Amino acid sequence: MSVTDDLNPDTKKQDELLHIAHAQSFDLTNVIPVRPPMDYSSPAAFATSLSRRWKSIWTRRFVLALLAGQVVSLCITCTNVTTTELVNRNWSLPTTQTFFLYFSIFAIYTPYTIYQYGFKGWGNMILRDGWKYFILACFDVEGNFLVVKAYQYTDLLSCMLLDAWAIPVCMFVSWLYMRPRYHWTQILGVFICVAGLGLLVASDELTDKDWTALDRAKGDGFMIAGATLYGLCECQEIGISSVLPDYLPVANATEEFFVRKRPLYEVVGQLGMWGTLINGIQAAGLEHEAMKLATWNRMTIGILVAYTAAMFILYTVAPMLYRLASSTYYNLSLLTSDFWGLLFGLFLYHYRPYWLYFIAYIVVIAGLITYFWHSTPEEQGESVPSAPSYVNKRGAPALPPSPILA
Repeated sequence: MSVTDDLNPDTKKQDELLHIAHAQSFDLTNVIPVRPPMDYSSPAAFATSLSRRWKSIWTRRFVLALLAGQVVSLCITCTNVTTTELVNRNWSLPTTQTFFLYFSIFAIYTPYTIYQYGFKGWGNMILRDGWKYFILACFDVEGNFLVVKAYQYTDLLSCMLLDAWAIPVCMFVSWLYMRPRYHWTQILGVFICVAGLGLLVASDELTDKDWTALDRAKGDGFMIAGATLYGLCECQEIGISSVLPDYLPVANATEEFFVRKRPLYEVVGQLGMWGTLINGIQAAGLEHEAMKLATWNRMTIGILVAYTAAMFILYTVAPMLYRLASSTYYNLSLLTSDFWGLLFGLFLYHYRPYWLYFIAYIVVIAGLITYFWHSTPEEQGESVPSAPSYVNKRGAPALPPSPILA
């Protein structure tokens, strides 16, 4: 008789349950993939390992992140073109212009959030977590405002270089909040992308697309401040883990939140709601006189609709890109926007393409691939979006009654 047979039935049953629980706890969907190692033992082994590493990069998630990055880059180009057209038609109201963006995402995403959470759940979410989204909206609104103001005072060269300041800011704040481990190949990817930006700047200088700075010091200050707010805003949208509550006197706000931890419709809807409020007050205070002098006709309204549509797509796709990759990858992807701007310029402004533009675009794309040469998108952070624990989401089982109120 075996030792197992000597065990009583209860012990055997418990042992079987432990084996089953152990097998069920091993979930392959939660395993983070790693790149195949490089083999430097011989030229043939190196070539084989290099081929395996190259093929391992092109996963479905990476391809989606790469494509999403180009979508947001194209949207940024559309907003630049439409803003230029509005200014050329005597319509220069930067704060009012973004008001329609915030109102549109509020009008689309907030009703759906209420549909999912119910009015009571939505109200509880605002009472408990609304202050976090208010801070996020402040960063976003003022970042947009400062960057637009910077273009009025400094030159194109300073704007392009200083706007890239959002990249190191975002990486640093992400490190403070979530402690990601940056591999040296990711730093190399950043430098390659910035080198591509340098080629774009050189192209603009050689083709004489720059303009005279009215007040370089003021404009550079606006751009640095705006880019810093962008970096802070994007890092918060990824998900802060109990950081803000340590610095702000607010209790019971220790949960991780925003895009990686909360549903997209909640985050974007709250950004739209608070952004509409902040932006509307700011526009009424700063641009109420300019609104009377601006040209309002069918053409300007049509261009304004196109601008709002491009920004709506950007604000919808960007959180998805944060989940697929990271906010740093989002900022790096935006460096290709000048190339898309060239394509718009060929048809709208009859630009003559300069050969450095095409090389710069290839260099930036190479940097985006290098960024994930060693690390994988899955290693950038855990994405488990779910409704707040205090909300009874539509279709979910009802929450148990509170023992205090029972």
